[in-house]
Amino acid sequence: MPAPDSDVVTIKVPFAVRKRGGRKLVLAPDGAPMPHVDSTLVKAIARAFRWQKMLETGRYATIKEIARAEKINSSYVSRVLRLTLLAPATVEAILDGRATERLTLAEAMGPFPLTWSEQGH
Repeated sequence: MPAPDSDVVTIKVPFAVRKRGGRKLVLAPDGAPMPHVDSTLVKAIARAFRWQKMLETGRYATIKEIARAEKINSSYVSRVLRLTLLAPATVEAILDGRATERLTLAEAMGPFPLTWSEQGH
């Protein structure tokens, strides 16, 4: 049991869980759905920006070098790196859980408009 003067803080967040269409949905206190953050997509975006930084700083000169170092396929590295071309607003929506619920990693790595204004979030 922590001492009364410790740095432990307890936060209580009221929420409800409801079933809709066979899926469980977490609702905020006001009844609005809680945002769903796709951790797989978030990790891929983080990886893409890390790899981009490695290329920019000269740690690796090519995508093939990154793929060899990470022990993965270079075409996968290329597709993930494309995520750095997403509009900042789109990346922010993904990180905040506000992106369209259907957006998956596979869809994000597919073709998308390069013009930021044409990208939906």
